[in-house]
Amino acid sequence: MQRPSSSGGRKRERAFGRVLQEVRKERGLSQEQLGFESGYHRTYISFLERGKKNPTLATVFDLAETLKLPAWELVRRIEARLK
Repeated sequence: MQRPSSSGGRKRERAFGRVLQEVRKERGLSQEQLGFESGYHRTYISFLERGKKNPTLATVFDLAETLKLPAWELVRRIEARLK
């Protein structure tokens, strides 16, 4: 199996970021509030939302829990955006 290209990875990171931002806004949270509630720094949340950082699986689960939705729903939304 071939490893995805780095440009494909960036596309996924940007999609994750857009979905994260959408859900955060749906919940009425600022980046600072999401960071505080999830234990991450606001700057890291900003990097994620702009597709500049690649979250770990633990981060995805932490953010999903903080946003009160299952991690699979976050991933489903990302996959839908990539299609």
